[in-house]
Amino acid sequence: MGDGIPLSVHRYSYPDAKAAAEGCAHHALGVLENALAAKERVTFAVSGGSTSKLFFEALVAARFNWDRVHLLWADERAVSPAHPRSNYGLAEEHLILPARILRSRTHRIFGEFEPRRAAVNYTEEIRELFDLEPGEMPHIDLLHLGMGPDGHTASLFPGDPLIADREGIAAAVCLEKDREWRVTLLPGVLLAAKHTVILAAGAEKAPVLHAVFEEDYQPEKYPVQIIAHNGRSVTWFLDEAALSQTG
Repeated sequence: MGDGIPLSVHRYSYPDAKAAAEGCAHHALGVLENALAAKERVTFAVSGGSTSKLFFEALVAARFNWDRVHLLWADERAVSPAHPRSNYGLAEEHLILPARILRSRTHRIFGEFEPRRAAVNYTEEIRELFDLEPGEMPHIDLLHLGMGPDGHTASLFPGDPLIADREGIAAAVCLEKDREWRVTLLPGVLLAAKHTVILAAGAEKAPVLHAVFEEDYQPEKYPVQIIAHNGRSVTWFLDEAALSQTG
């Protein structure tokens, strides 16, 4: 059993990663358009990872009007924006600059700060953007996530105690295997998103996808199950290789 009952979960399969990214982008833009029809501004949190470049390029190709969209990040490494491993840097190169998104519409995690300070700074940024009262969670209009071969999503990794956190907004985490610091949104925020897209591709994802979809709910082992089992409106975009071990 999970934390609750999702409003909807859909899963779409495509021949390859590029097609999956394009399908994800088409769906994402539809979600943003519907949200913009109802209010003045919308929020869109993006991720890094191996498929995000393809996703961003597909978003840019659609020539969408980004003037009323505010960008956030699901997570970030403790590096400067110019570092090749920066999630912000990836989005800047492949989405923000080519789509001419205004800097005033971007709310990045300051990876160059000390990680705990960066997490506090990002929490405060989100509280201000969403005008949150103490204890409230932001309801991001659209959340884009990926999934690692170990089942992690954002920077919530297997075995991390933060997987159980439903009250915080952002936190610093340190990956034991390589001592890399990151800042991540926490499960309460991910679960509060109005719509979530999860984009994953490649045969290396096949074993964990099988576990996520067909094994018992074990979020401490497969953190992406938090969203897969409990998100409000979750849509998966997967290639055939990633689904090769899933019925």
